[in-house]
Amino acid sequence: MEHFTIATVAEKSPDFRRVLWTGKNTQLVIMTIPPGGEIGEEVHEGIDQILTFVSGTGEARVAGEKREVVQGDLVVVPAGTKHNFVNTGPNPLVLYTVYGPPEHADQAVHHTKREADAAEAAGEDEPPR
Repeated sequence: MEHFTIATVAEKSPDFRRVLWTGKNTQLVIMTIPPGGEIGEEVHEGIDQILTFVSGTGEARVAGEKREVVQGDLVVVPAGTKHNFVNTGPNPLVLYTVYGPPEHADQAVHHTKREADAAEAAGEDEPPR
């Protein structure tokens, strides 16, 4: 059994992205977006994503709609939907997300968005298949 006190684990991580658990059909990832930062506009073909916000304030941009997100909010991004999440506050925007199926390499840790983007571009962030 895997057990996480997820809000506490997410709050303690300074990393842009950290994969906590990868299963056959889903993946659990925590993220910390610095003030003024963003996940970056993207589309996950064939992958649903559920994001739950632990702390901070931000803006969800999903399928052309914009909405403020704060602690306790949950946003569902269906597969094939253009999305981005932007930190609009003075503190880190901390969240955890579940991908189905997995989107990132098992146990991947990317300290910054730049590092995450470089790993993806180099093909080093491929999920297990």
